[in-house]
Amino acid sequence: MNPDAAIISNRTITPAGIKKTVVLIKDGKISDVVDELPEGDFPVTDTGDNVLMPGIVDPHVHINEPGRTDWEGFDTATKAAITGGITTLVEMPLNASPVTTTAKAFEEIIKASFDKIRMTTKLHSNCGFWGGVIPGNEKEIEPLIEKGVLGFKAFLTHSGIDEFPEVKEADLRKVMPIIAKHGLPLLVHCELSGELMPGRREDGKSYKQYLVSRPKKWEDDAIALMIRLCEEFNCRTHIVHLSSADSIEQIVKAKKRGLPLTVETCQHYLYFTAEQIKDGQTEFKCAPPIRDKENNERLWQALKEGIIDFVATDHSPSPPEMKELISGDFMKAWGGISSIQFALPVLWTGAKKHGCDLNDIAKWLCEKPALLPRLKTRGKACLPVGKIAKGYDADMVAWNPDEKFVVKENMIYHRHKITPYLNEELYGVVEQTWLSGEKVFDRRKGLLLNKGKVLLA
Repeated sequence: MNPDAAIISNRTITPAGIKKTVVLIKDGKISDVVDELPEGDFPVTDTGDNVLMPGIVDPHVHINEPGRTDWEGFDTATKAAITGGITTLVEMPLNASPVTTTAKAFEEIIKASFDKIRMTTKLHSNCGFWGGVIPGNEKEIEPLIEKGVLGFKAFLTHSGIDEFPEVKEADLRKVMPIIAKHGLPLLVHCELSGELMPGRREDGKSYKQYLVSRPKKWEDDAIALMIRLCEEFNCRTHIVHLSSADSIEQIVKAKKRGLPLTVETCQHYLYFTAEQIKDGQTEFKCAPPIRDKENNERLWQALKEGIIDFVATDHSPSPPEMKELISGDFMKAWGGISSIQFALPVLWTGAKKHGCDLNDIAKWLCEKPALLPRLKTRGKACLPVGKIAKGYDADMVAWNPDEKFVVKENMIYHRHKITPYLNEELYGVVEQTWLSGEKVFDRRKGLLLNKGKVLLA
């Protein structure tokens, strides 16, 4: 049987290593990976020496639609995604309005991903959804699971959105047995903040002051709590955006005990250090904060050793006025880094400096993040992703790891052009992106839109 198409690359990242291959595509799946191009009448794309890698999976993205589409939205977020080689993302249960804490709200969010006027999806990449855990919504957990959420997210400190308050240990004790019963993950923002941020009323423009206001101890104490609950309930527990390297030791011990614990960090914690951030540069504000260089190096080591499982963007945009760019007040500014389009080049640029290779990038951006929402085994509606291998979905990205570029506003596809990566010189240019075997981005030809799908468990 003839394939529908074939992609040739001299540098394909496969489970067996990097080698020259011909990837054959049939009905949106990889039908085979072979050494020679077979005979037949079908279109062939030769990517030459560009690296051919599985499509990137980003399980930590804030899209904010409906209700706060002026912050981002399905259209702009997923355009930026495929331009950056991201073929699958998972939307966080906040900052849309309504937040995804009830089955009814989830239905509204799914409807919002469809353009009723044009009668087409707004999605340009595939998109799954996390449900939310807040105080008092334990009766909504199973209805949300029935609707197809891929797992749940909770905050142990104020989320920044009043509709999504933080949970206490008592709240987690109600929901973790239910989540564990269904084998889904619980994702947790780990900061136990107490009553007041220390020194909150001092100079708001000082980055040092902001850093002091969210100490490592908040994060370390919260992670210790989640490790204890993970063990008690045998519930898959995922620590999002790890910034405190002081928690690495307790994470290592938990994993050695065989607990179902996974951990992510973000590009900005690996690429930037506190020493680089000047007072008033609120485009760098995130929570937990970007910490010092020594902490940064320890995170890199933990990532290389597999203690940290993967890297996700935590793309969390907002309108310019909310970032307090004029006042430069870190205490008032929205905490979020916009970066989804540059996930690959930012990580690769840092990885090159730390002795990492292309196989590491595929592991941290494709294979390992696909395991969190069980994208390898998520049912008939969705195909396995994260590897270039027979039977996997034909989601792929071709990119040049040797070419560099400077981030400029005119190349940014996400809604607001605010990002700490502006004017940074990065290695790794995305050339082409395929979704289910169909080319949806070509750097020289543009975008093929509205090809994304809603992913349900």
